[in-house]
Amino acid sequence: MTPLLRPLMLTCLLAGAVAVAQTPAVDVVTPPAALHIEGIPPISTALAQRVAAYTEFRGHGFSDWHPTKAEMLVSHRDAGASTAQLFRLDTARGSLMPVTQGPEPASGGSYEPTHGRYIVFSRAAGGNEVTQIYRQGFDGGAAVRLTPVDERHALAGWRKPQGEIVYSSVPIDRTAQGGTRAQVMTTFWAVNPEAQNPSAERRKLAELEGGGWFGGDISEDGLRMALTRYISVNESQLWVMDLEGPQAGKPVQLLPRPGSDEPKAVYFGGGFSKDGRSMLVSTDRFGEFRELAVFDFKTHNLRRITAHIPWDISGGSLSPDGKTLVVQANVDGRTEMRFVDTRTWKERPVPKGTAAGSVGATAFHPKLPLMAYSVNSAQGPSQIHVLDAQQRNQPWTQAVVPPGLDPSTYRDHEIVRWKSFDGLSISGLLSRPPASFIGKRPVLISIHGGPEAQATVGFMGRWQYFIQELGVAVIQPNVRGSTGFGKTFVTLDNGFKREDSVKDIGALLDWIKTQPDLDADRVIVAGGSYGGYMSLAVATHYSDRIAGAIDIVGISHFVTFLNNTESYRRDLRRVEYGDERDPAMKEFLDRISPLTNAQKIQKPLFVIQGKNDPRVPYTEAEQIVAKVRELGTPVWYLRAENEGHGFARKENSDYQQLAMILFMQQTILR
Repeated sequence: MTPLLRPLMLTCLLAGAVAVAQTPAVDVVTPPAALHIEGIPPISTALAQRVAAYTEFRGHGFSDWHPTKAEMLVSHRDAGASTAQLFRLDTARGSLMPVTQGPEPASGGSYEPTHGRYIVFSRAAGGNEVTQIYRQGFDGGAAVRLTPVDERHALAGWRKPQGEIVYSSVPIDRTAQGGTRAQVMTTFWAVNPEAQNPSAERRKLAELEGGGWFGGDISEDGLRMALTRYISVNESQLWVMDLEGPQAGKPVQLLPRPGSDEPKAVYFGGGFSKDGRSMLVSTDRFGEFRELAVFDFKTHNLRRITAHIPWDISGGSLSPDGKTLVVQANVDGRTEMRFVDTRTWKERPVPKGTAAGSVGATAFHPKLPLMAYSVNSAQGPSQIHVLDAQQRNQPWTQAVVPPGLDPSTYRDHEIVRWKSFDGLSISGLLSRPPASFIGKRPVLISIHGGPEAQATVGFMGRWQYFIQELGVAVIQPNVRGSTGFGKTFVTLDNGFKREDSVKDIGALLDWIKTQPDLDADRVIVAGGSYGGYMSLAVATHYSDRIAGAIDIVGISHFVTFLNNTESYRRDLRRVEYGDERDPAMKEFLDRISPLTNAQKIQKPLFVIQGKNDPRVPYTEAEQIVAKVRELGTPVWYLRAENEGHGFARKENSDYQQLAMILFMQQTILR
């Protein structure tokens, strides 16, 4: 009997009940009340105690600078808290002052930009991504919702002189499956956050067809806003829209120039210049990678400024005086800061003493000579640093490291490469366990989502337990279709080429077999979202070469996924996966879907899902669980009633990790 069939099936919606082990005198963990559990054996408290320290690494994320003083808004999960909230911090390594509170995570915090009297922030409920925008003061009072509950919202920014915020909204499509769906529209609104009735007093700026419109930077005078019309990962358009005057609410396309024969490219608007005469633009128009250019509103010319950097520019920040531009270059999965003098558009040296690691946010203070940036590495979670007028570096936060653990000893990621079936070079990040583990090590292949995403250098967090304590080697592959390796590479899995990316994992399994310290007979594959599909696909193609698969919020059938994903995402996903309304494509998507090939899954499967997931509906999990179980292969199933596209609450994530450890113990750690 396979080990996963030995435990008694546990199928219940737990409401505070204690799971009782089948062997007496063993203390077991009480699962969180919102978890629905099938097939997972009881988890001992002894295991939970061993793992506990690895769940308590806590870093800090930068959100915003106060408009007039040396104070910042920080995202952090406090001790004992379930989710990340927003805090104020007014001195280096000082005490965090709570701003938001509640069981749901808070994100996107922004100070009122004149005096910093309050903040606005975003929050959704139970992982449903129906994001609402709130105003929050500093007196400990309740947050005030600014947006209607039946829409999904995204904050674009502030009209600073006018004291308004601009945000977009998309209605939530609650049409039953098979019903007629309305055309998706994106509406932009302006409202004073201090209005008595914000939902009623908001002003409609524009209503645009489709779900791919995103608000960008707003000019200093509050009169214009950049817009991006996202079509696919390889095509977007840059528009600008007046917010007042006779042309208000009528977007004008800037790039690519209307009527031109320019090839499709990516265009994203950055910041307006102080004088409003130009705008920074991120584009891959000139080559394989995204670079920064300056768009001149008078001539409509683009001036290239980072053409010498042979990697994607993933972000940037302009100093208030306009003299310094800091850009973020994605160098083989590690984000580096580059400093550019805007008077000459030449790169200058990075200040000495800046923290080592992969850079996250960068932001200049609007009034003071300070620049904040966050950084993390394999040796620790995100911390915030500040460069002053003399370009001296000062840490402003200190990551929380649990007692008894020393992340400074953790090994750096190694970049490994292998040849795929067609000779294409594929790369990934390898995290090796400590040298104290001898013999060939079991392997966890962790595949990122997207698929337009990338495995990047950074802290492994709770997954470090797998490496440090279980001796598991973790490989994060960047299969074809991943971003960061050029615009051609990202298209190599589109449409009918979907399974070529699965073959990249087959080639990785070949590569593992050639490594003297890795055990090709003890490999499991895991992934979330699109990575969940990849895990299921690997389980159908290479079941004889893996010991098990973990599918986290993954797609099990492309046609049912496209039918049921939220309406504002559907057309964008069709560009990537194929349009199921085309008979030939529908036949192909059905033929390659894991659900169609479930009989080929011969090794244990663990499926993890959030009930409120708007991206990959929970029905994708339910149908693959039922089918694989019906065919006789053992399946564990973990569903959270209060989560969406992945687990955001610590208590749920803790239980998920413990269950994954049990799964490893019964597949690759025997």
